[in-house]
Amino acid sequence: MPRFAEVLLPLSIPGTYTYRIPTDFAVSVGHRVLVPFGRKKIYTAIVTMLHDVEPKGYEIKEIMAPLDQKPIVRHPQLKFWDWMAEYYLCSTGEVFKAAIPSGLKVESETFISPNPDFEEIEPGSLTDRERVILDFTAQRGRVQITDITRATGFKNVEGLVSKMLDMNAIHVSERVVDNYRPKTEVCVRLTIERTDEQALHGFFDQVHRAPKQEALLLAYLDLSRWLQHAPPREVTKENLLKRAGVSGAVLQAATSRGIFEIYKKEINRFAHLAASLSPLPTLTSEQQRAYNEIHRSMREHDITLLHGVTSSGKTAIYMKLIDDALALGNQVLYLVPEIALTTQLTQRLRRVFGDRLLIYHSKFSDNERVDIWKRLLANSEPCVVVGVRSAVFLPFAKLGLVIVDEEHDSSYKQQDPAPRYNGRNAAMVLAHMHGAKTLLGSATPAIETYYRALAGKYGLVRLLTRYEDIEMPEVHIIDTKQARKRREMAGTFSQELIASCRQALAQGEQVILFQNRRGYAPMVRCKECGWVPRCENCDVSLTYHKHMRALTCHYCGHTISLPDLCPACRMPGIEIVGYGTERIEDEIDNLFPDEKISRMDLDTTRSKNSYDRIIDEFSKRKTNILVGTQMVTKGLDFDGVSIVGILNADQMINFPDFRASERAFDMLEQVSGRAGRAHKQGKVIVQTYDPSNPIIGFVQNHDYEGFYQHELAEREKFGYPPFKRIINIYLKHRDDATVGEVAVRYSNMLRQVFGNRVMGPERPLVGRVQNLYIRQLVLKMENQASMPKVKIILRQIYENLIKIDGRMKSVRLYFDVDPV
Repeated sequence: MPRFAEVLLPLSIPGTYTYRIPTDFAVSVGHRVLVPFGRKKIYTAIVTMLHDVEPKGYEIKEIMAPLDQKPIVRHPQLKFWDWMAEYYLCSTGEVFKAAIPSGLKVESETFISPNPDFEEIEPGSLTDRERVILDFTAQRGRVQITDITRATGFKNVEGLVSKMLDMNAIHVSERVVDNYRPKTEVCVRLTIERTDEQALHGFFDQVHRAPKQEALLLAYLDLSRWLQHAPPREVTKENLLKRAGVSGAVLQAATSRGIFEIYKKEINRFAHLAASLSPLPTLTSEQQRAYNEIHRSMREHDITLLHGVTSSGKTAIYMKLIDDALALGNQVLYLVPEIALTTQLTQRLRRVFGDRLLIYHSKFSDNERVDIWKRLLANSEPCVVVGVRSAVFLPFAKLGLVIVDEEHDSSYKQQDPAPRYNGRNAAMVLAHMHGAKTLLGSATPAIETYYRALAGKYGLVRLLTRYEDIEMPEVHIIDTKQARKRREMAGTFSQELIASCRQALAQGEQVILFQNRRGYAPMVRCKECGWVPRCENCDVSLTYHKHMRALTCHYCGHTISLPDLCPACRMPGIEIVGYGTERIEDEIDNLFPDEKISRMDLDTTRSKNSYDRIIDEFSKRKTNILVGTQMVTKGLDFDGVSIVGILNADQMINFPDFRASERAFDMLEQVSGRAGRAHKQGKVIVQTYDPSNPIIGFVQNHDYEGFYQHELAEREKFGYPPFKRIINIYLKHRDDATVGEVAVRYSNMLRQVFGNRVMGPERPLVGRVQNLYIRQLVLKMENQASMPKVKIILRQIYENLIKIDGRMKSVRLYFDVDPV
């Protein structure tokens, strides 16, 4: 039996660590184990390898305990984690931390307790603050650092505790915390065997003078099918008391007599989701053609792109392909970019696939996510998992098909923390490792995806007509600059938009208004002196939220109250500047006081069921006007929408980023596709200060091919994807001068290896976030470059710089591969 295990810790440190396996422990690759790390910490680790090679030069710690009887990861998950760490230039420990639900990561919590034997060496050796902490711990006995901070209001409690620990005034202990709690149900059973009729008669003799207990016994026999020639049923306490019509005290009395036994049973949290099944939707002739072409393409290509215009019925094709995969005994991963999309999609899929459908996203609690993880581990039954990008980490046993819907969407990209992966690209690699096929679907494919499809690397299937041959929506362009000169604007709304909305609502139709900025207004300012409130932690102005009457930073969350007087000139001249979704909702309510309005943005969708509620109310026409950010652009299907208003198209186009045009076209075309999805052509009204911008023209004509050729020429001219691979490098530090000097030195060392592939350093658009000053470098690499080799070179340069300039140790450095 191997004596040592290599384990992976959920930390941003390279490599694995070696631990000794106690003789009475049975562990294997993929097992969770509890290990000590550092002086006091305890972590959950994953065993990655077993061996007999004893490391030299340091003391080897022992594994404290195995946490499972079976491994909690399957092949090829560890291989997938390694690929992600190599490609996205981070540690495998960071991937592990992101991949496993928090409920499966048992960790230690630091507790402080007083040392009863502590005596001050001399009076006054403890400061006043340290004495307060010591008194507080003496009163409570055992407290956490967060409790001390909350009770005293002291800053840097960790530093004070560290000093007191050195003085032996306090002890630090660790309590291992397991956050996972299975869902249980209280059940009841008889304390006798089913065949023991004599004992059962004895029970009736005991309760014949207690009619309520007798009713309880009779109810149990009925619910459990005890006397029938059928498999017995488990009986819940709730159902038993309800059937017998008695209280819990009666059950307790019968239990104390030895008649019943009460126990807890672990149950599936999602059992209630099963529904009666409906047949698959019938495909139209165009959908059937596309379906047949996808099957032919999959025989030749691992990855196929379905380029289908909005409302062409791509979901019906997906469902037919899912049914094919399940019939072969395979599992399916169906990725969507936003949680909002799972709401409508789940309802459609549930009707066809019943309890074979699983949903996985961040609005689920840790316990719910652990239950899904354990269900996939427990068996390899055919099922379809609908989820956002994090679903790629689930332990699939027999993955046969991966569908990435709205594959162009930037929401597939994880920004912070590491790993900064793209869920679409990761899903394609995962599918390849399982030997599965991948289908990418979009009305506006990503430039790189379409480029590879045209080059023959991916299969390509087109579906360019809408369901039931409904025409694409008619797009009207409003020149807001000219409209303001003619006084044809009411706030941010043109007269044509207001008139079109009024006409649609009068006919019982619905309206979507799109503004890609949340809050009431992007900023406030003093009209007397020009003062603008800015975040004290970030280099951005604060956004006004009317319902809180507060100014908030959308980068760090810093919030202040809206002042009545300008802090600079002490005049009452504070004015609201610009429009966010909250202000749009407010003004639309004034324009259409009799209509029911809902808003969908980050502020209104923080709770688990908020997406469902907003979408359900709009689908059932309980609300008539939906105001939203980019959440409303993505794949939602509302039959009643005839008007879509885009209030400020320039906001998306005029952004200093090489992908700005692509993001703007995607978003404008996608939100346009919400109009006229059933029975009649819709109408889209785009308000812009620059109607001559070519992006506006491509949207007006629904011309993806024209936009693609225009954008591809720009990318080739300036060396951007798909012709080059981009790696953004960020350096952050609390001192602006330090990060600036270190960034220059680091960029010079990079240029010695990579030459003119290195650009920068530059201060980004937002140069300070959460009191950290930022510098950005851009590394343009050839597509053929080996990412593992690039990672090794970058690591070596980093280590060399630390030797030359010790300040590099305090600088936070990270990489963003393939930024979107």
